[in-house]
Amino acid sequence: MAKLSIIARDQKKDALVKRYAEKRKALKAAGDYAALDKLPRSSSAVRLRSRCKLTGRPRGYMSKFGLCRNQFRQLASDGKIPGLTKASW
Repeated sequence: MAKLSIIARDQKKDALVKRYAEKRKALKAAGDYAALDKLPRSSSAVRLRSRCKLTGRPRGYMSKFGLCRNQFRQLASDGKIPGLTKASW
């Protein structure tokens, strides 16, 4: 599991991106890059990192489910993901 401080930092960045999204969009459309530079760095959506909703793991993330591969496999094996069954032939 990821450190709670890292998860909290990513949540803070996510809130910052949402707060400045409209302003960034307007400044980009106007071509005002000087004003865009004055906004906080972490308000850019590029700086976000996708993380597992259960563990906070950044690698092996499956965006369709919001989980990392490890948790996805465990939950799928337990039958806790609706409509998903383990292949066997």
